[in-house]
Amino acid sequence: MSQAVIFFADGLEEIEGLTVVDMLRRAGVDIQIVSVTGNLSVTGSHKIRITADVLFEEADFADTGLFVLPGGMPGTLGLAEHRALGDLLKKADQDGRLIAAICAAPSVLGGLGLLSGRKATCYPGYEEKLTGAETSADQVVCDGNIITSRGMGTAIPFSAILADRLCGEGTGEKLLNSIIYK
Repeated sequence: MSQAVIFFADGLEEIEGLTVVDMLRRAGVDIQIVSVTGNLSVTGSHKIRITADVLFEEADFADTGLFVLPGGMPGTLGLAEHRALGDLLKKADQDGRLIAAICAAPSVLGGLGLLSGRKATCYPGYEEKLTGAETSADQVVCDGNIITSRGMGTAIPFSAILADRLCGEGTGEKLLNSIIYK
């Protein structure tokens, strides 16, 4: 199993970011919260303060198998404006490493040209920002090494699929059965 990182910028959607962190840690994944703000303290779109594990400039991405972008505003804009993150994501795609984005954040991938010729989904109304993608209204869309999801309400199935991709098929279902009581 490889390491995962999730990138936080001020204004992120807290549920999308923290659900991924929580569920992947429950699955046994080593996931680090990486701040792109130059400060370990990041404030979400609903004024919840979160302390990141490491600053982007100090992070080691050599063993990273999954890169995750949560949505939220203006957090998504902060991710899109971070040039070094964009370069890292382009290289990760070239290397075939997993890249995941939820809500408005797939627009970051669209802006980098990573969705061209691929299927993807996003928060309703952001479809035109998924440059070159075949858009879908599905909750979660996987196309090769790119995984996209609709938003806050799809954060749990999105995280379950990420667990499957990192830990093996069925991991997400076991995780869901252990935390959700129907």
